[in-house]
Amino acid sequence: MELFDYSFFASAIRMLSPILLAALGGALCSRVGIFNVGLEGLILAGAFSAIVGNYFSGSVLVAVLIGAAGSVLVSLLFGVVTIKFKANPIVAGIAINFLVLGLTTFGLRAVFDVKGAFYDKNMEGLPKLNLPVIEGIPIIGKLVSGHSPIVYIAFLAAILLYIFFYRTVIGFRVLAVGKNEAAAKSLGLKVTALQYGAIIGCGILCGLAGAQLSLGQVTMFSEGMTAGRGFIALVAMMLGQSHPFGIVGSSLLFGLMDALSIRLQGFSMPTQFTAMLPYVITIIAMFFLKNRGADSQTSGQQSSR
Repeated sequence: MELFDYSFFASAIRMLSPILLAALGGALCSRVGIFNVGLEGLILAGAFSAIVGNYFSGSVLVAVLIGAAGSVLVSLLFGVVTIKFKANPIVAGIAINFLVLGLTTFGLRAVFDVKGAFYDKNMEGLPKLNLPVIEGIPIIGKLVSGHSPIVYIAFLAAILLYIFFYRTVIGFRVLAVGKNEAAAKSLGLKVTALQYGAIIGCGILCGLAGAQLSLGQVTMFSEGMTAGRGFIALVAMMLGQSHPFGIVGSSLLFGLMDALSIRLQGFSMPTQFTAMLPYVITIIAMFFLKNRGADSQTSGQQSSR
């Protein structure tokens, strides 16, 4: 078995989509001046809600919508705490992560009467889309075609978010709120409405990320199945400097490492070693981000002088 082949890179594209969606949601919050560290909990809420919706409705589309709705509800709770009651976003985000972890663990026992994980052989996961024209292209077809709809939505969301930020009036207002909230209020911008809108958008994107995890990559839910992807998405957002295309690049890096960790297990490497690869890259990326942040701060101080 080869280490790098078409299936490896196709797996990387599939693995990066939850990280990309959550990182884009974090970028939305960051652009309105809210640092959302609750992405992990939002993804987990979306994953659990999607499984519940699939189990009771039997429809994958309904399941995805319920997954997004469940994440939005948790996101609104975060918004109320941080915007209305002026709580520290970092503390509130960490609380959201622990809250959702506990709620989903309780939900497994209350709804499905199981512990640890829930799987039903009758549930159908997200379908695979074979793109008619692209799948016939020799190299690109094997990489791009055959993914779930949410994978394509993730890349489409990055393009749409770029257009929204830099080509629309509301997008410029969102950027203005993130740059200087007091100045935005003095100009008559509805800061609170824009912040809630960004938080709802973040909830939708994280809900889609969770649905991809529980219905796209597997068709089951297990306790803590996000496995730190929300925090990796947070690093991807910072590494991409909250720019949609920068986030795509940084998410691709983490997707490659995630796929590599799975592929190395086929070469009889210890599972503990392969599982830690994405997180090692996350730590290295944080060191890189720290140095770049220091350089940008120094250049900013020099330009102000």
